This record gives sequence, structure tokens and C-alpha cells, in this order.
Amino acid sequence: MVRLAKSAAEIAQCFAVMRELRPHLVSEAEFVARVQEQQSEGFLLAMLEHEGAVVTVAGFRVQHLLATGLTLYVDDLVTGAAFRSHGHGKTMLDWLIAYARERGCHTFSLDSGTHRREAHVFYFRERMRVTSFHFALELK
Repeated sequence: MVRLAKSAAEIAQCFAVMRELRPHLVSEAEFVARVQEQQSEGFLLAMLEHEGAVVTVAGFRVQHLLATGLTLYVDDLVTGAAFRSHGHGKTMLDWLIAYARERGCHTFSLDSGTHRREAHVFYFRERMRVTSFHFALELK
């Protein structure tokens, strides 16, 4: 079952899986603090548990964009390596899309690192399409 991680303890439960996607997150305490800061800006963290373990995590936000209207944007989506190919990613993706529809979103979008080829295969299989390039400039 997918649910939102709201308390510090629930957020902490998501750390090990999220660290697989974001290895620069060094400590659980840092992760909890950063998520809580982002939550004050509208960020939401969803978690999927299977047999008592968090297996999939998604960080996302619902926001108005000039280009697409009301959009659910996924910042982070990861299934733990030991739990992949068991349908957990699809369960989370379906939940996120339903969440977006329930809130009247016009679009659902995410960025995916160019090196994450297996994730891209999954997104294409789920009928998602590449609609733009994301450019970044490191400032620090």
C-alpha cells in the first residue's frame, strides 16, 4: 500500500531506498531535514511497503506551470535494487497518476537521468514520452 511519509520516523524509513537514487545524501538525519524543509514548500514523499519493508519511494509536488497548467512533477522515483521487477514501481507510478488525476492535474511529468536506461525502458512501457530536454548548470 502506498502512503505519504509525514513524520520524521516515516521519512527516515525511506532513506535507504532513496539513497540508491541519491547517493550524495550522506546521513539519515540530513535526509529527514531536507525532506522536511522541502515539505514546507509543498513537497510530498510517498512510500510503498511490502512485507514490512519500504521498497519504493517517490518525492513529488503538485504545481502550476505556464507550459502545462496544473502538473504533478516527480522529483524522485526509485525502487530498491533488491525489489525491482516485482511490480512495485508500476504500483507507485499508478498511484502517483491517480493522485494527479484526483487533484485535477493536466499533466504528470518527471525527469530521469540520462544514465538510467532501465528506468527509461519502464517509462516508455508505461506510455510516457520524452517531451523536452532538461538543462542544468552547476553553480556551486
